[in-house]
Amino acid sequence: MVAPGSSYKIAPATWRDLNALRQIEKACFPIDAWPLFDLIGVLTLPNVVRLKAVVYEKGVSQMVGFIAGDIHADGVAWIATIGVLPNYRGQGIGAALLTACENQLKAPVIRLCVRQSNEVAIHMYRRFGYTQADLWRGYYEDGENALVMEKRKI
Repeated sequence: MVAPGSSYKIAPATWRDLNALRQIEKACFPIDAWPLFDLIGVLTLPNVVRLKAVVYEKGVSQMVGFIAGDIHADGVAWIATIGVLPNYRGQGIGAALLTACENQLKAPVIRLCVRQSNEVAIHMYRRFGYTQADLWRGYYEDGENALVMEKRKI
């Protein structure tokens, strides 16, 4: 939890954030955490918007959230991943990451996938103008369905 008097900022993420990103993936997605190769890719491939949320408390900084997105060949942008450490949720960090990423993705349509059971995330996406565009059955490692949510900026 962000303590009174502390703050967070959204900044570009780089390959130097690999270890912190691995921690976030494991904490946020215990069943579906991306393998190391995918994390290296999301931090180094060209044309990927990658942002981190960093909390500053008592002179120490800690990466507590991450988002990545890119525009596919069809012109549709996809948010590949977004996560905030459990102790830092509910404080607007996820919303700040989403807004910052959307602002950098210059595409008329943005999509993302979310577990059908993740009501908190679905609620946030709906607040930001996303609607359900599709259902991908058995998408996640444990067989849970994914909602494909879409936001049209036009």
